[in-house]
Amino acid sequence: MADLALAPVTRQVSGRAAPAAVPSGPERGQPLASRVAELPVLDATGRQVPFGALFRERRAIVVFVRHFLCYICKEYVEDLAKIPKSFLQEANVTLIVIGQSSYHHIEPFCKLTGYSHEIYVDPEREIYKNLGMKRGEEIALSGKSPHVKSNILSGSIRSLWRAVTGPLFDFQGDPAQQGGTLVLGPGNNIHFIHRDRNRLDHKPINSVLQLVGVKHVDFTNRPSVIHV
Repeated sequence: MADLALAPVTRQVSGRAAPAAVPSGPERGQPLASRVAELPVLDATGRQVPFGALFRERRAIVVFVRHFLCYICKEYVEDLAKIPKSFLQEANVTLIVIGQSSYHHIEPFCKLTGYSHEIYVDPEREIYKNLGMKRGEEIALSGKSPHVKSNILSGSIRSLWRAVTGPLFDFQGDPAQQGGTLVLGPGNNIHFIHRDRNRLDHKPINSVLQLVGVKHVDFTNRPSVIHV
């Protein structure tokens, strides 16, 4: 499918044509632009991989997180880590997390969260920008997330502690950058896109899994009850 260039749209104002707002990134049903697919992400070794290569031959859930010190992102990724690989394989889907830190932070973040699916970083945030991911927080009622366990005080204190005790004292990404979730591939097809308006506006994981035919996952920590 050819790349879709969004042409400026006009609207009538007092008998004159005035420019209307142009979307800041691609939307569902539009193809991902080739130039965006060619932008690099880095793996845990620093090796560059074209973004589009991650889903060229397969369907993928791609989750962009705010930054690796964000306690909300940490707890969300901890739940992503609970998705059995067998569930994804049955649906022929892969799961990918993308952050915006240095690649040096990938391995410690995976150890911290228990995440073992695919993960990359976009340190320059070029893909974030081209996908129209928001920077800054929009005041909006996002409801209570089923994936966030900490309150803002305890979560922020733990994030700060990780920052000051880590080998590199940084925020592991731009603290103002928001993330989002996409379903992409095969090829440059965009099947679903959600841009987070604020740190709590991520999509519930099971609602995304449902879109791609992956089994529902129980994210509660309650032990299973065995009926005899």
